[in-house]
Amino acid sequence: MSCHPKAYVLSFAAILATSLATPVLAQSAEEQAVLAPIHAMFDGMAKRDAAAMKAPTLPGGSMVLMRDGKPTQMTFEAFAERVGKPSPNAAQPPAAIEERIHDPLVRIDNDLAVVWARFDFLVNGKVDHCGTDLFNMVRVEGKWLVASVADTGTKNCPAQ
Repeated sequence: MSCHPKAYVLSFAAILATSLATPVLAQSAEEQAVLAPIHAMFDGMAKRDAAAMKAPTLPGGSMVLMRDGKPTQMTFEAFAERVGKPSPNAAQPPAAIEERIHDPLVRIDNDLAVVWARFDFLVNGKVDHCGTDLFNMVRVEGKWLVASVADTGTKNCPAQ
């Protein structure tokens, strides 16, 4: 059996082309389960629904929002009440808000998970600030909950 170097090169090129053409695999079912309460919290934020924002969180959990190198700490309850309040000007509806995460990195070990993701925060459909979200997740009685959140936030966002 004779093997030609040209055959090896062609075989390798075919394998490489196939692997590059294959899309990245979708998140596993467990990773999707970890991400579900995060998306539920974001949905509650968009609706300005304090109860919906708190539902996927661990009672007593907290947030640390880093802005200009300074941390602002608050409980989930305080954050939900702040975001869920109506506009101070009753004649004007509250601004539409939406948070989107991109390419989340999910790591799971038994009943503990961490999610690291870039985010954009939109106000009335335009990026207001962006940064990185870090979520600590715990599974309690088979259900994933957000235990804590930390994020960075900057107004210096790449063009959308």
